[in-house]
Amino acid sequence: MREFSLPALYEVPADGNLTDIVHRNATQHPDVAVIGRKVNGTWQDVTARDFYAEVRAAAKGLIASGVQPGDRVGLMSRTRYEWTLLDFAIWSAGAVTVPVYETSSPEQIQWILGDSGAVGCFVELDAHAEAVGSVRDRLPALANVWQIEGGGLDGLRAAGAEVTDETVDERSAVAKADDPATIVYTSGTTGRPKGCVLTHRSFFAECGNVVERLRPLFRTGECSVLLFLPLAHVFGRLVQVAPMMAPIKLGHVPDIKHLTDELASFRPTLILGVPRVFEKVYNSARAKAQADGKGKIFDKAADTAIAYSRALDTPSGPSLGLKLKHKAFDKLVFSKLRAVLGGRGEYAISGGAPLGERLGHFFRGIGFTVLEGYGLTESCAATAFNPWDRQKIGTVGQPLPGSVVRIADDGEVLLHGEHLFAGYWNNEGATAEALADGWFHTGDIGTLDEDGYLAITGRKKEIIVTAGGKNVAPAVIEDRIRAHALVAECMVVGDGRPFVGALVTLDEEFLARWAAEHGKASVEAADLRKDPELLATIQGAVDDGNAAVSKAESVRKFRILASQFSEESGHLTPSLKLKRNVVAKDFADEIEAIYRG
Repeated sequence: MREFSLPALYEVPADGNLTDIVHRNATQHPDVAVIGRKVNGTWQDVTARDFYAEVRAAAKGLIASGVQPGDRVGLMSRTRYEWTLLDFAIWSAGAVTVPVYETSSPEQIQWILGDSGAVGCFVELDAHAEAVGSVRDRLPALANVWQIEGGGLDGLRAAGAEVTDETVDERSAVAKADDPATIVYTSGTTGRPKGCVLTHRSFFAECGNVVERLRPLFRTGECSVLLFLPLAHVFGRLVQVAPMMAPIKLGHVPDIKHLTDELASFRPTLILGVPRVFEKVYNSARAKAQADGKGKIFDKAADTAIAYSRALDTPSGPSLGLKLKHKAFDKLVFSKLRAVLGGRGEYAISGGAPLGERLGHFFRGIGFTVLEGYGLTESCAATAFNPWDRQKIGTVGQPLPGSVVRIADDGEVLLHGEHLFAGYWNNEGATAEALADGWFHTGDIGTLDEDGYLAITGRKKEIIVTAGGKNVAPAVIEDRIRAHALVAECMVVGDGRPFVGALVTLDEEFLARWAAEHGKASVEAADLRKDPELLATIQGAVDDGNAAVSKAESVRKFRILASQFSEESGHLTPSLKLKRNVVAKDFADEIEAIYRG
């Protein structure tokens, strides 16, 4: 199939904007808890009425500070209650939110705030304030910097005390559906980040159709979601706006290191995350079972879960024997894993990278279905996702209702729909190239099956052509290798080379466990990277990856690196995508070593 579409389930209001959501919630669901806020270690409910009042108080402060309709306001903070509050407050002042990753360098901050022409910026911590302060002399438009920690928001609210409700009403109504709501700067795997202009229409079309298609997961008064993704990333914004549209309760986690504890205390019914989160849950549970001498039981349970899930896709379903094994393991293993995820949830939505078929079957098999989706900043997050009632594991699902997916002659995925971005800020050339012929050119390669389910096989720009002329899409094998507990990152190489190779970095947490279990004197990758036992273990991960591809595409040789790929090292974007050109340059000697001898 070359093209597939679904009818819209949600109609975008022609003259509305995202501030309508909090007003509607306060009017129609005033006593419903729309936020769970952590105060002094305890989750406290914030009702729709109270949230609306706080949004308007902050908006008054922005108006009093001179923020005008259409002005851009930066927002640099970890994921926390105030991020959501200020996002809606900026919109209520008639302005446009410009997210900045809280890990951004001063140079990146200068580019984003300078390119967008931001007149103000919210920061969270002293370190953020210092980073913005270090480049403020190069940001002539930046009139205000407010700090969340340290009472900055109290001062903002006080500044707006004389602003009338009528003024806020007027400002809230300024933006229409096709006006910019936010400028989200892409992570930038190559070159400077580009500012994607997402309109109020983009978010309405995106979140409205997601909520309607997944309505059983968004039941008002019953469901909840815990947000731990960075809100500077468009997927995080989806996780923020969609629950508000439903509305269901939204909680925030600033530090993912505490995610397990927060899941247990907040107990969400729905989780939206990236594959690495679900990989960690699986790998941590398996490692704990092995440490407790129950590794064989866990592996049998995992095989049973996968077999059970696969059987669900057959006409006859699971056999009686498989059902009995599944029931036994549910008491021993599966129920404990669901408890780690909060104990109340049955569904998760995963995006940002491929989840992997085996992991998809494992989670569905334990009673926690992970619905895989696909999207980009330019598509306001999800442009395809698996429906809750007709999942196809191994695909990223059907198109967002109201949108179209087309596969071009060269295999590129093309998109059309109301959820798409309006263009790149201050970059007409890039906009014209990306939106050629009325379609957004994603740069991804994919296929559509007979039911309109999309599968992504790689990036056009990442296709490797070996010396023998074989085209290799790295994503498939990289994702399989990276699923191993010991592997942090994997980058396939081989462009113009006689065969495919790979660079592998090690997960520090699991390397320490492995080293202890195998009696190694060191837990450092630099000391262990040539250890025969470790090499054999990683070879097993590579063999598993090779099983997913043809012989010509398989990894023949690999090198374990002594260091990690990280955002700080310059090898990963803030959304954890590989900067392949930087890795190839910095580790050129390691790549050459693969092909010597």
